[in-house]
Amino acid sequence: MATTVTSTDGIIEKGIGAGPGSRPGNGFHRNGGGKGDSDPTRFYSDRYRLGMWVALASVVMLFTALTSAYIVRAASSNDWRPIAMPGILWLSTAVIVISSFILESARRALKQHHDRIYGRWLVITAGLGITFLGSQLMAWRQLVRQGVYLSTNPHSSFFYLLTAAHGVHLLGGILALGYLLLRTRSPRESVAAESRRIGTVDAVSIYWHFMDGLWVYLFLLLFFWK
Repeated sequence: MATTVTSTDGIIEKGIGAGPGSRPGNGFHRNGGGKGDSDPTRFYSDRYRLGMWVALASVVMLFTALTSAYIVRAASSNDWRPIAMPGILWLSTAVIVISSFILESARRALKQHHDRIYGRWLVITAGLGITFLGSQLMAWRQLVRQGVYLSTNPHSSFFYLLTAAHGVHLLGGILALGYLLLRTRSPRESVAAESRRIGTVDAVSIYWHFMDGLWVYLFLLLFFWK
């Protein structure tokens, strides 16, 4: 005799031979909800990834609008004077690119059940993110010492605006890493809970890699499209 139980997580559990003398959980398997898909990890990962891409659509629209304004302003004004690039931005660019590789190492460690290594890689990634923000602030200070302010000229205005907007979004990514670090203290739970945890890490990774790519794009736009 077969029984079917649907949990509050949307996970379908099927039992075979449930009856007197059978132990709870005997013959049960967990189905992620997809047709023919018995891997709940993939179910939650796909759902969380989709949600993250939908959320990032608004970020794409914001920076697309700012980019359009930047290009139009640069091509149609006589007061456009490109600012000299602070050298420390090369360091910050290298730092954020490296952080993406470190985060990928953390994600793989989690899926291989190496919890300690996963936690260490997360700490390093968050530290690199904070280092990036610190180097951005130092770049601002260098420009201020040179007498380059937000209102100095259109190029400096866009530099401060674009780097500040990116920095705020990256700070959100650092907070997300902090949340993942807090969860490393919790023991591994049920299959569904563990699947949601992996799905969350996948979503945060997408966000972080997006912020990495966005910065490289802004760096090239600000200092190689003048």
